[in-house]
Amino acid sequence: MDLIRFPEMSRSDLRELRIAIDGAFRDFTRAWGETLESLFSPLQTLLTAIENLLIDSPWILVLAVLAAGIWALSRSWRIALGAVIALLIVGYFGMWEDTMRTVAMVAVCTLIAVVVGIPVGILMAQSNRMNAIVTPILDMMQTMPSFVYLIPVVMIFGLGKVPGVIAVVIYAIPPVIRLTNLGIRHVAPDVLEAAEAFGSGSWQKLRDVQLPLALPTIMAGVNQTIMMSLSMVVVASMIGVRGLGQPVLQAINNQYFTMGVMNGLAIVAIAIIMDRTTQAYGKRLQKHTEAGK
Repeated sequence: MDLIRFPEMSRSDLRELRIAIDGAFRDFTRAWGETLESLFSPLQTLLTAIENLLIDSPWILVLAVLAAGIWALSRSWRIALGAVIALLIVGYFGMWEDTMRTVAMVAVCTLIAVVVGIPVGILMAQSNRMNAIVTPILDMMQTMPSFVYLIPVVMIFGLGKVPGVIAVVIYAIPPVIRLTNLGIRHVAPDVLEAAEAFGSGSWQKLRDVQLPLALPTIMAGVNQTIMMSLSMVVVASMIGVRGLGQPVLQAINNQYFTMGVMNGLAIVAIAIIMDRTTQAYGKRLQKHTEAGK
């Protein structure tokens, strides 16, 4: 008895299809590559400026500003003190500059993800059609292997900071979009009815009711976006993004155990600092929201 074979495209047809798609994408990059590079050049300028500010400023001043910012967000001297100790250890082992480059990269990528992601999440919460369109795209973005994002950005922009930022943002933006949508949709209907009874329009309800009540959930999305940005650091180092990811990649290629572990632990330290700070800030927002109800 012959086995029933699954219908497949012939190898020659599949090869021709791949060649056609690759050729079309190469033609697109040749025609629009320079235009796209000029559009994204402000990103490189911003990232370079933040990097230079963190690296060229006296380390004690940078450490003091970071500690003050962490305390202002978390209102916890333990988190601030832990961050200072961790950064001092990182600097003592000669990883200060790479750490500051990574912090600058994560800061810029998180800023872009928040600026783009929160409005998209709001649109999804306001429109079921928009939600139905964007949700499958977010599913694809979260399940696509991270290395795949490097292929198109490198073909368009080459190696460097800009393709790294774009790849990291694409990989890290889904949580802030999803949780913005979720937070706004989960605002209690009776609260919205009360706002309508007082004559609030759609924009007033969003600004004065929905966004403040959804803010703790949105902050949880920002927290996850930061974590995913950090997890993409090593992958982005493959396309020339400098920071803690490059020594890790070098350690993998040359089997340098100590270098890989030390830079990996530095990434973990940054992740813990940012995670604890944003979580503490989110809890403060939640307490403030509950107190105002």
